[in-house]
Parts: sequence; structure tokens; C-alpha cells
Amino acid sequence: QVQLVESGGGLVQAGGSLRLSCVASGRTFINYSMAWFRQVPGKGREFVASINGGSGRAKYADSLKGRFTISREDAKNTVHLQMSSLKPEDTAVYYCSALGVWGQGTQVTVSS
Repeated sequence: QVQLVESGGGLVQAGGSLRLSCVASGRTFINYSMAWFRQVPGKGREFVASINGGSGRAKYADSLKGRFTISREDAKNTVHLQMSSLKPEDTAVYYCSALGVWGQGTQVTVSS
């Protein structure tokens, strides 16, 4: 059974940084894209970033370029999201996704 487990969320002041991690189990994702989304109450899930398997090419939501960096450690079946210069509007539940599977999410709260 494929599972994705996120960690690293928490409370941070505006301008601060957080690093989210997502560990996959049940199969290897080495050749597959992995992605991060986020969601705030009352809104749909918003694409944050993705990273291809193999090439490691990354894509970002235009509004987040330059502040967020996605990376992967295939040996650990893990994808990371480094977030810097955080803003209160980055507050959301952040989800990891791959091959149609979703993690349970991790809460990120940015205080002003």
C-alpha cells in the first residue's frame, strides 16, 4: 500500500523559513513526479511545486518562485519543500502528492 507522510509544518513568524518533508512508502517513486499542494479552509487545493523523476526538473506556482524550493532524495524516497521569506498568506495545510496518492497534510501557520 502506497503511503505519503508529510512532516515539518508548524508556526513561524513572517519572514521565517520552514522545510517540509514527505516520505513515501509502499513503492519507489524514483521515476515519477512528486508534488506539493496547499489548501486553506473554504478554498480548493492550490499547486505549489513539482519535481520530475529522473531529470529532477522543477516547476513552481508563479507566485511562489524565488521563495520555495522543491528537492528530492530518491535514496530515501523523500521529497522536500524549503520555504523561505514566509508570509501570512502562506498559511495553509500543505499536501504531498504522487501517482494520485495524497498525504494527510501538515499545517503551516505564518504569524504577522
